Amino acid sequence: MAAIYSLYIINKSGGLIFYKDYGSAGRMDTNDSLRVASLWHSMHAISQQLSPTVGCSGIELLEADTFDLHCFQSLTGTKFFVVCEPGTQHMEGLLKVIYELYTDYVLKNPFYEMEMPIRCELFDINLAQAIQKDRVALLGR
Repeated sequence: MAAIYSLYIINKSGGLIFYKDYGSAGRMDTNDSLRVASLWHSMHAISQQLSPTVGCSGIELLEADTFDLHCFQSLTGTKFFVVCEPGTQHMEGLLKVIYELYTDYVLKNPFYEMEMPIRCELFDINLAQAIQKDRVALLGR
């Protein structure tokens, strides 16, 4: 069973710009993945406003019985989140690696339009390699 179930990238206005399923048992269709992204964007925004901590950047980890959801928000407001097995460690580092890949292969692509869905072959290839390295590292721990 894969440690990482799925990866989402949401733009600053809450639109799903990238979704990748990594073999989770219950695959979602496109509409369900859009709903999850929209719901997470809303919950993240509400948590920032309701937090008693000054300067809170929103929910970073949501733990449930059957999955964990780890989130990283960039300074531009783009959110990266992974849904993974409960108790999976070191997802923050993986999210930062994914963000670096996003900046290197998506934002520097002259054909990419901001806030639009990501269609970049180099990003896909390097993302697959990063996820594979993470899976190998998790097996070694």
